Amino acid sequence: MGEKIRTLIMGAAGRDFHNFNTVFRTDDKYEVVAFTATQIPNIEGRLYPPSLAGKLYPNGIPIHDEADLDKLIKEEKIDQVIFAYSDVSNQYVMEMSSRVNASGAQFSLIGAEQSMIKSIKPVVAICAVRTGAGKSQTTRKVAEALKEMDKKVVVIRHPMPYGDLASQAVQRFADYDDLDKHQVTIEEREEYEPHIARGNVVYAGVDYEAILRMAEEEADVIIWDGGNNDMPFYKPDLMFTVADPHRAGHELTYYPGATCLRMADVVIINKVNTSDRDDVETVRNNITAVNPDAIIIEANSPVTVDDPALIKGKRALVVEDGPTLTHGGMKYGAGVVAAEEAGADEIVDPRKYAVGSIKEIFESYPDIGILLPAMGYGEEQIRDLEETINAVDCDVVVIGTPIDLTKLINIKKPTVRVRYELEEIGDPDIKEILKDI
Repeated sequence: MGEKIRTLIMGAAGRDFHNFNTVFRTDDKYEVVAFTATQIPNIEGRLYPPSLAGKLYPNGIPIHDEADLDKLIKEEKIDQVIFAYSDVSNQYVMEMSSRVNASGAQFSLIGAEQSMIKSIKPVVAICAVRTGAGKSQTTRKVAEALKEMDKKVVVIRHPMPYGDLASQAVQRFADYDDLDKHQVTIEEREEYEPHIARGNVVYAGVDYEAILRMAEEEADVIIWDGGNNDMPFYKPDLMFTVADPHRAGHELTYYPGATCLRMADVVIINKVNTSDRDDVETVRNNITAVNPDAIIIEANSPVTVDDPALIKGKRALVVEDGPTLTHGGMKYGAGVVAAEEAGADEIVDPRKYAVGSIKEIFESYPDIGILLPAMGYGEEQIRDLEETINAVDCDVVVIGTPIDLTKLINIKKPTVRVRYELEEIGDPDIKEILKDI
């Protein structure tokens, strides 16, 4: 036998681990020397533990900062690098390829077919072309439609394992106490809380075959709730992809969102109510150019606030979903829409009040502008967020993130929560399409 192919996997604590588990973990042709990590703070410097890495890796696998990529390739004599994270431009992917190739290694991507796991239950996958397109509200809509058909639904959410990986291998969330039990971040709460509020069971973690087998025991239908704009981890029987006319054209130029667009059975053009018609038509034309057989649904994403009178004529601090503003690149979200519709006098710039890791976020993502991302990857960052919000000179805090932020932090100003759901326009609607499932 020849020497093993020395492999490094570039990731962000999600797709990277899944690719390892499904493609490399038991294949002794390869030796996965290391992971690198980016996008999410404080996930490097850990170890992919032996309990998850399997018998070929009794000492686990180290996780390094992506900044060390070039050095690692040379020092560890890496033969191939697997790129395994999402919501990045095609240009960015090829820049990483150039960096890897120049350092002496082959650059590769793992395809959907190679990494998708087959379920014994029907699977409906919800994916998107970009972070912040409206995938989560689409997942909620699909779950409600299936429940109306008397189906027991279990949602399996794209991974966000930012803590102890061994203890997070399989996580089940059925009530609010589970959020505290698993010490979830704000980003995780944003995805799990709305489902729990509707009585949906959610699974997540690291080992997605083990997760699937447990979920199958209590589900009639599995819903894959994909994060970022990643491809499904499970082989779908029906796949929805959500497109965003606020970023028209991105559906063709971001990885792997453009892959999800081409894989989709149904494409939902969301946020039509707040988009220019020309942008909606651009998205529609791009869909039909690359996936002419896809069913296209247009949808509104109306926002509601619990007390619009608190906003009218006031100076508002708008807190938006964190990843949507950071690597999602959105210039505004539901909070801005709600503040403007309710007649806010001014949206207050929080940047000069930012402290600690929140200040660093603004420095790393200068295009965020005057919105405050609800970042909370760990207790220290949650406290930084609390201090920043309370320091801002404003009359009201408009919370555009989908969780009740006041359960986590003490906000010393009036707050208004923003809610948003999916509202299909015309026929067919989601329930009609789901009947075959």
